[in-house]
Amino acid sequence: MRTQPVIRKEDHRLLVGTADFVDDLGGDDTLHLAFARSINAHALIRGIDIQSASSAPGIIGVYLGTDVGIAPQRGYHSLDAAFDRPPLAIERVRFVGEPLAAVVARSRSLAADAAELVEVDYESLPVVVDQEVAAEPDAPQLFPDHGTNVALEMSFGEPDEIFDDVDHVISARFVNQRLACSPMEPNSVYVEPGADGRLSVWLSTQRPHAARDAIARALELPSEAIRVIAPHVGGGFGGKFEVYPELFVAVWVAHRLGRSVKYIEARTENLMNMPHGRGQIQDVELGLHDDGTFHGLRVRVFADAGAYPSLGALIPNATQRVLAGQYRFEQIAFSAKSVATNTTPVGAYRGAGRPEAITLLERIIDIAADELGVDPIELRRRNMFSADEFPVVTATGAEYDTGSYAEALEHALETAGYADLRSRQAEQRRAGSSTVLGIGVANWVDATPFQLTREYASLALEVVDGRVEAQLAVGTSDHGQGHDTTFSGVVERLLGISTDCVTYTRPDTDVIPRGDGTGSARSAQVGGGASHAAGMEMIRLARLIAGDLLEADPEDVAFDPTGTFAVQGVPSRTVDLVDVVEAARTHDGLSPTTRQAVGGEGLRVAIDWEQVGSTYPSGSHVAVVDVDTQTGSVALRRFIAVDDCGVAIEPTLVRGQQHGGTVQGISQALFEGVHYDRDGNPLTSTFIDYLLPSAADVPSLEVDLIETPTFMNPLGAKGIGQGGAIGAAAAVQNAVVDAVSHLGVRHIDMPLSPFRVWSAIHDVQSDRCGEQTSAATKQTTNKEQSWAE
Repeated sequence: MRTQPVIRKEDHRLLVGTADFVDDLGGDDTLHLAFARSINAHALIRGIDIQSASSAPGIIGVYLGTDVGIAPQRGYHSLDAAFDRPPLAIERVRFVGEPLAAVVARSRSLAADAAELVEVDYESLPVVVDQEVAAEPDAPQLFPDHGTNVALEMSFGEPDEIFDDVDHVISARFVNQRLACSPMEPNSVYVEPGADGRLSVWLSTQRPHAARDAIARALELPSEAIRVIAPHVGGGFGGKFEVYPELFVAVWVAHRLGRSVKYIEARTENLMNMPHGRGQIQDVELGLHDDGTFHGLRVRVFADAGAYPSLGALIPNATQRVLAGQYRFEQIAFSAKSVATNTTPVGAYRGAGRPEAITLLERIIDIAADELGVDPIELRRRNMFSADEFPVVTATGAEYDTGSYAEALEHALETAGYADLRSRQAEQRRAGSSTVLGIGVANWVDATPFQLTREYASLALEVVDGRVEAQLAVGTSDHGQGHDTTFSGVVERLLGISTDCVTYTRPDTDVIPRGDGTGSARSAQVGGGASHAAGMEMIRLARLIAGDLLEADPEDVAFDPTGTFAVQGVPSRTVDLVDVVEAARTHDGLSPTTRQAVGGEGLRVAIDWEQVGSTYPSGSHVAVVDVDTQTGSVALRRFIAVDDCGVAIEPTLVRGQQHGGTVQGISQALFEGVHYDRDGNPLTSTFIDYLLPSAADVPSLEVDLIETPTFMNPLGAKGIGQGGAIGAAAAVQNAVVDAVSHLGVRHIDMPLSPFRVWSAIHDVQSDRCGEQTSAATKQTTNKEQSWAE
């Protein structure tokens, strides 16, 4: 771990405005693409009239689904082919915003204007927007050939007898609402055909190589015919993990016309069209013994997959894996149905399945503590895995590598001043204040990466003006994380080459032959692990050369990361890295064996490295809020996060990840939520309706780190990019409910808007029997609840 603050290498270009984004590309002869989109959530297409659009000023062409030579695309092979999605709708539309026609024009504004002139004759069909309703046998079907809206079912554990030997069962229903990814830069693509017939595609993406391969398959071209470059990317958060229909169409148009083409998604398009995240309805039951120890957890999920089930349909797998959180359970039973609805498709969003798991778990624990009259912290302490238990296999079969859960929790509580906060809360309640204090705690665990544990890296050294410079390429893709700084730091610590002398190659499939991109908090551990492996291979190769130059066995040559090779036991016999790199270029003084090992390209190595499995970062979050019981408004006063990502390679960047993820978790708790009316019309298609926090809505975050190095990679690093989004929402939700729990409120679903909070208070004041009209209901019994349905 670096002990001094690091200056991010990426920031200067971004701050002075010289960074290159997709929309900076193209010239006066670039054609622009716009899409006519469905205004109907579910309908048969009886006809599309493009005559007016085709004759509009500046129009080059208007294309329908039957014109575009791209077959419907399969999301994942574990899903029925019935869900394959055409790039432009043919015969049927399934959500508002689905593209119907592509308009190509000489300017972006002309293309957008002409797209408004496309006229569609719809035959409306019944609409279903609620995934639980959509799962019913008699619900309107989106894909009649499939025979049901249930795209995928999964189950784990034995649910029937799970609560036979428990003293208490706490039950609740939670809604983990839909979210829009909302990156600063929406989906963007610029395509330039080459004279050789190859297509160069500048794409705002998290996975350039996967995008290249998907585009090649869609256009039925060899992958060598496609080059994908990811310039600077203005955020992804999972929304740019896949390739979307509009991007396929843009490449097809450029290929057909032999002209450069650009498509920049508008914000309203982005909110309606980029895959949403979350979207689960959760029935949860927690079984406990009288001493407060957990016995079993039973969870049933209805996951909204949207109109074209793809990655979103698989996300409940991630929910199931981390469902135990930081706690011992004897049994866990989980079942899920991923369901098609007449809404925007669901995909990955920061954490993808893990926030859903941790939020339901931390909420049911708080409800249980309230029902049993136990402090919520004490209930957690009784059930947390201790540091000496690791590695540990949880009740879901997840193999946790390392952790020190109690250390993080106690550090967070001490920082927050938990005992003093509880005393102040009790004083407020006794005084009958209309402004009440709430304290919420959430302990989180992530599985990083969920998959994609293999990565490519190459490293080349050369001498420039008497010093060694390095060229580093890694198959991950930076969209704000700081890969240049982090991976250059790995090289610096191994080889003694200053980060200023390390050039990080931005993602380009012509330069970097393969890679799995960025997602699932994989980059530091897997991309960093590959960088480390490349550095170690470089040292091995350099020792061969140094052995020849020193006339010594390479096994007897030691390397000092200051850049010096020496014969062990003979410190006066040394050679520096500059001489080794020069010898690799000229081959002077090298044996035939070493020359063959070095090859003719100088000192260069390329490696594919694989981590043996997932790591499990963790942390404890504490939120402190004030709630105005007369208006329902919530003010977040403090937020404390103590997280464990193993070895923090660059602590400054780790703290940036803590801040960014935490703000997104806070935002889910208090502000964000995608909504549709009963006809499938989106009600949150602008930032006026879809709320995001401003700087004034978030206090200065108090973040810290503990380190339990993992043994899964040589750096000891675990993922950190998703932790804030996983833990923060639950902590804030717990805090708000805690603030009003003395009034009889037991649960409020997110987002915790003033109206929802006020309504929850009003409901219990109106009906002192405790019957709530909120989306979640609570039951406490001493026997098993029916699971037959």
